[in-house]
Amino acid sequence: MPRITAARVIVTSPGRNFVTLKIETEAGIYGLGDATLNGRELAVASYLADHVAPCLIGRDAHRIEDIWQFLYKGAYWRRGPVTMPAIAAVDTALWDIKGKIAGLPVYQLLGGASREGVMVYGHANGRTIEETIDNALHYQEQGYKAIRLQSGVPGLASTYGVSKDRYFYEPADADLPTENVWSSEKYLRSVPPLFEAAREALGWDAHLLHDIHHRLTPIEAGRLGKDLEPYRPFWLEDATPAENQANFRLIRQHTTTPLAVGEVFNSIWDAKQLIEEQLIDYIRATVVHAGGLTHLRRIASFADLHNVRTGCHGATDLSPVCMAAALHFGLSVPNFGIQEYMRHTAETDAVFPHAYGFADGLMHPGDQPGLGVDIDEELAARYEYKRAYLPVNRLQDGTMTNW
Repeated sequence: MPRITAARVIVTSPGRNFVTLKIETEAGIYGLGDATLNGRELAVASYLADHVAPCLIGRDAHRIEDIWQFLYKGAYWRRGPVTMPAIAAVDTALWDIKGKIAGLPVYQLLGGASREGVMVYGHANGRTIEETIDNALHYQEQGYKAIRLQSGVPGLASTYGVSKDRYFYEPADADLPTENVWSSEKYLRSVPPLFEAAREALGWDAHLLHDIHHRLTPIEAGRLGKDLEPYRPFWLEDATPAENQANFRLIRQHTTTPLAVGEVFNSIWDAKQLIEEQLIDYIRATVVHAGGLTHLRRIASFADLHNVRTGCHGATDLSPVCMAAALHFGLSVPNFGIQEYMRHTAETDAVFPHAYGFADGLMHPGDQPGLGVDIDEELAARYEYKRAYLPVNRLQDGTMTNW
């Protein structure tokens, strides 16, 4: 059996911070897992190094399920945004090891491919509707079948999803949180014209998505969904905070626009009511935040019973290790919907060389044994950790609100 001999945490910042767990075995085979929690990276790094790694030494790396249960039930303090990425990193690394030992890509261990590739969506954004549409056309020319649209809001200095670069967007932008000003009223007036222009420019075969980023009340989200129905969005993402899952009942009562939520979820319990009552159409939980491939597969299986498809989060705060795992997952599950894809910088790709690739709107994880991604530790060591916070939002009267 492949005994675990070491579990090391690697923190690197090639343009942004990443936390990676490297599990080594006595046979010389190692696996990688992503443990990045955007804006709170060192909390997970400490959890892993101080509390998880000592418990792994000497264990059989093949016993993925047993180790998952040990880390989840054995901690007593279950779930949460720090615990679950730590468990996810271990779980992902163990799947990587198992695939390398078997000589198979991880998706083959998960039942094999259910499709030829994983449809991904790119991010088109701009300060104005015209800029956003120009960028969307650029994505369409590259073969993207699905495109997320985000545009600046007239009267607001900044808004979520709008960057200075066509390809790269990193919201964690400062050593202390940047404070932005928000107005739902201004925002609600700006989105329908964006979609009207997009349909005129991109046609009706393009899948168009939009991220509200938890900023509306349920009734405001219902109104926006109804306003956008003539343009047939693929989904509205994170329409309202989902701590109270019943919020989505009110949205459902007012619109048939598909709903997606879950990038901040860390367990199946965060989505149980949403899925059981079919209050959403896509579940966006991802490998690193939701306990790894083992737990994310449980969420997907439960969702499949209720006609809910996957639409995993895939922003740049998920390292190429997580992206590779997400692609193996998406290729294998029967109820796959779509995968978010934000390109990493050249510096990040150099630290994390990988086998996955993009062609004609689809991505494939490749057929290397395991996840098909590695880490250049010597290069990673050159990029020291830099504290970086996500922004915060205030209403125009100064009240704190959701970012």
